Amino acid sequence: MIHTGDMSILSLIVQASLVVKCVMAMLAGVSFMSWYWIFRKGLAISAGRNATSDFEQQFWSGSDLVQLHRQVSQNRETAGSLGRIFEAGFREFSKLHGQKGLEPADIINGARRAMRATYQREIDDLEAHLAFLASVGSVSPYVGLFGTVWGIMNSFRGLGNVASATLAQVAPGIAEALVATAIGLFAAIPAVVAYNRYIHDVDRLSIRFESFIEEFSNILQRQLR
Repeated sequence: MIHTGDMSILSLIVQASLVVKCVMAMLAGVSFMSWYWIFRKGLAISAGRNATSDFEQQFWSGSDLVQLHRQVSQNRETAGSLGRIFEAGFREFSKLHGQKGLEPADIINGARRAMRATYQREIDDLEAHLAFLASVGSVSPYVGLFGTVWGIMNSFRGLGNVASATLAQVAPGIAEALVATAIGLFAAIPAVVAYNRYIHDVDRLSIRFESFIEEFSNILQRQLR
C-alpha cells in the first residue's frame, strides 16, 4: 500500500504500472517534439514576416526592378518568401518578354503562374509540421485518458481479493493513473494554442503574398503597353 506521504508526482510515476509508464513516456516524448516544433516554427514564421516587411519596403520604395531582381537572385536564401515569389515572376516575365509572337496576356499569365507555383511552395514550407502540432493537440488527451482508464482498472482489480476497500487503498492507484491524463493535457494545450496562432500567421502572410502577386502583375502589364 502507498502511504499518503509517498504521493508526490515523481513517486506516482515511478510506482505506476508498466502500461501507464509507457503511455507517460510516449506523451513526454511527443510533448518534447511538439515544443521543439513550437519554437522552431515560431522563429521561422517570425523571420518570414520580417523578411516580407523588409522586401515590401524595398520594393515599394521605387527600386529598379532589374537591380532588385539581381539582388534577390544572388541572395535567395535570405530574400524571404516574397522576394522569391518576385524573383520567379520577374525571371519568367523577362524570359517570355524576349520571345517573339507572344501576346501581352500570355506573358503576364506566364509570370503569374511562375509566382503562383513559388507561392505554393513557400506556403507549404511555412505550414510544414503544423499538422504534427494539430495531431498532438487532438490525440494526446485521449492517449492520456487511455493510461488513466488502464491505471484505474488495475487499481480496482487489485482490490478484488480485499474484503473491505478503503480510500487509502484506492486513492494512490487512481492518483497515479490521473497523472497520465495530466501529462496528456500538458502535451496537448501548448500544441493547440501554437497551431491556432501559427495557422493565423500563415494565413495573414498568404494574403500579403496574393496581394503582391496581383499588384506586381499589374505593374508588369503596364510595362508591356
